[in-house]
Order: sequence, then structure tokens, then C-alpha cells
Amino acid sequence: MCHARKLNTLNRALMAEFVSAFDELSRDDSLRAVILRGEGERAFIGGADIREMAALDASSARDFITHVHRCCAAVRDVPVPVIARLAGYTLGAGLEIAASCDLRIAAESAQFGMPEVKLGIPSVVEAALLPPLIGWGRARRLLLLGETISAAQAESWGLVEQVSSELDADVAKWVAAIVECGPRAIRLQKKLMRQWEDLPLSAAIEAGIDAFEASYASDEPRQMMQRFLRGAASRGGKPAV
Repeated sequence: MCHARKLNTLNRALMAEFVSAFDELSRDDSLRAVILRGEGERAFIGGADIREMAALDASSARDFITHVHRCCAAVRDVPVPVIARLAGYTLGAGLEIAASCDLRIAAESAQFGMPEVKLGIPSVVEAALLPPLIGWGRARRLLLLGETISAAQAESWGLVEQVSSELDADVAKWVAAIVECGPRAIRLQKKLMRQWEDLPLSAAIEAGIDAFEASYASDEPRQMMQRFLRGAASRGGKPAV
């Protein structure tokens, strides 16, 4: 996200570029993971452009917020894991995009908030991802009080998976772990987890059976399991998953 002078805030032009970039990534069959970060260290995304929002009316407001939703949907629709590298401020629409990522890692000094109600508007679109992520009570605190919380608090709430003093090194470790896995298995896993969000339990389990079957449509399981078994045999250990 490149708009450092204004804390990487989102305007329509930048959001259109964002969606286009993610659509292109989604077409890359060799892609293994995506790291999403803001330009500079002052902000991941400092929210939507307030100057642009101040000029909206009821008609143009729908168009503007749909652009925000399309950014979030573009992140969620990429078929590989998206890691949010969170430094500085992550606010409003920026937190919605972060919540749309698969994994979140934050600098110790990072700060998070949903201040929209302080600007006369509700938090909407992918703010709906927050209650399942952090619980309804904590989501209400963020959305109704407009609080800004620290990285440590965000980690304790489950809003981020890790707080790091060596952000880039730890992001690299996550990417390395993903690359060690089967590329087709990772894509199937992300697709299945997206399905789980919308399905009742029995249907989610059935979707998992379909995904397991689909994994054997390629030679990836056989190759990776044989490699695992060879490694276990060479170590004299018992093969186990």
C-alpha cells in the first residue's frame, strides 16, 4: 500500500489500483503467499480518505464504501495465504483489510482502532469479520467506543496472531513455513476455510470431505507423504503426522 505521506489512506483511485493488483495476483498459478504492508512504518493503512468522504452524499457514499468492500474481497479471494505486516496505525478501513487477511503480525508499537463513529458514520462492510475474530464484546468496544488499542492488547484479543520486535524476520519465517507445505494443499485449505465461514457445521464437515478427495486429484499427497516417510526412516523414527 503506497501512500505514506497520508498514512496510506484509501481514496478511490488507490482502491482501484489495489483491487487490480490483487486480481492479477489471483491469476498467478505459481503464487505461494502474499505479504501486504503499508509504505513506510507510520501506518499499515490509516483508514479511508476523510477529505474524500466529507464530500460524499447518499448516492456517492454507496459507491465509495463499495470500493472499500472490493478491496477486502480482493484480499479474501486470493487463493493463497495473505499475511498482513502491521506497523504504525491500522485504522478503520485499514483494519477491515487487515481482518480480511489470513494472518496478521504486528510491530510492538502498532496501534489499532475503528474510529468511524467519531466521524459520524458506522463501521461497515468487512467490519463484520471482527465479531467472529475477537468476540462480540470486544468488537462492540472497538465499534461503539471508537477506542484505539495497542499491539499487545490486539494480540491478547486475538486480533493479531503475533506481536514481533523483528517484524520482517518473523514474516519471513511464516512465508518459509507456507512454502514448505504442499502448494495445492494450501490453496485447498484456504478455500475450505472460506467455505467454513458461511456453512453450518454439518455442511462444513461435508465440504471438508470434498476437499480431501480433491487433494488426491494431483500427485502432491503421494510425493509429499513418500518424502516424509523416507525422512522418518532415515532418522529411525516412527512415521506419524
